[in-house]
Amino acid sequence: MFNVEDIRKDFPILSRKVNGKPLMYFDNAATSQTPQQVINTLVEYYSNYNANIHRGVHTLSQEATDLYEQARQKIQKHFNAKFSHEIIFTSGTTHGINLIANGFSSLLKKEDEIIVSALEHHSNIVPWQMLCEQTGAVLKVIPMDEDGTLIMSVFDELLSEKTKLVFVNHISNALGTINPIEYIIENAHKAGAAVLIDGAQSSPHIKPDVQKLDVDFYVASAHKMCGPTGVGMLYGKEEWLKKLPPYQGGGEMIAEVTFEKTTYAELPHKFEAGTPNIAGGITFGAAIDYMNGIGFDHIASYENELLEYATEKLLQIEGLKIYGTTKEKTAVISFNLEGIHPYDVGTILDKLGIAVRTGHHCAQPIMDFYKIPGTVRASFAFYNTKAEIDALIEGVKKAKMMLS
Repeated sequence: MFNVEDIRKDFPILSRKVNGKPLMYFDNAATSQTPQQVINTLVEYYSNYNANIHRGVHTLSQEATDLYEQARQKIQKHFNAKFSHEIIFTSGTTHGINLIANGFSSLLKKEDEIIVSALEHHSNIVPWQMLCEQTGAVLKVIPMDEDGTLIMSVFDELLSEKTKLVFVNHISNALGTINPIEYIIENAHKAGAAVLIDGAQSSPHIKPDVQKLDVDFYVASAHKMCGPTGVGMLYGKEEWLKKLPPYQGGGEMIAEVTFEKTTYAELPHKFEAGTPNIAGGITFGAAIDYMNGIGFDHIASYENELLEYATEKLLQIEGLKIYGTTKEKTAVISFNLEGIHPYDVGTILDKLGIAVRTGHHCAQPIMDFYKIPGTVRASFAFYNTKAEIDALIEGVKKAKMMLS
């Protein structure tokens, strides 16, 4: 049975105070908190297994290697990749996107077209702009409407035989919109284009099946999934990963090196140059175990309950506007109070122990669309409570009274 009070006991940070007030953490879209079970895995690694991997014949190296590769298999199973070598460890979602952008720099030619959406994080915009500058390819954008939904009729019009790549996020970090990625993947493939899905915001809330989606690339970050910072994963179909060149050169990614020529290692090591974040990878696996232990169906159901509750309560505050009102969304609410800068609201909430995000959330084109400097963003996780949301509501009311 899902019991939020029992779950909260797993998270030591939730018992601390901020500015003399109990911490209420609503910045989960930026990074989730970490349960003690996952923290213990990190401590256990450095206490008992710390060694470099894949290269040593000694016991510590072999044990660390086994733990690291077991974590890769956990990620493979979680995302339902066909092979474990289709899972590449990265430093996070941004690293994974840049790895693919770099690989396609040798495959695109002038006037080829790539498509992104108006809902993207900067990490899924800037690398493709850089790719277009390098290759002469043309960047096209799927527009959004007022409620934060992508306009699919325009996407259909953008697709052509020139389209080589399509990149969209699964869920918008700024608005919480769940994008119709099944439709996007299917129709992009009909046009002969490859598809990368940014799963940074979806992976904490739902359990993607990359084979069922038939997606070519899918990226995610551990720190959004109760894991450590500085580690993530790139899923890529085997045929694509074999086709793309390495992103970095160095140790581990080679088969043989001479001064005349170097040959590259097989997957996944071809894309994993240098000593990786071994502890992070192992701990990522532990975080996935933890979340699966709770169950993603339970997580999604409870977080949707929080979303509906918070939305109803916030809309009762006069002068408050929510941005991103589509029915297909996850537990993120971006809002503003009329005539009040979001930074000022966030500052007052912090004094009350309430952590929210303010600004453009690395999604400046969305803010430009709404003609606003940014929003206050409250993003919920399965360890948040309705009582905390009640405190958020009272905090927003207080901010409004003080700042009006």
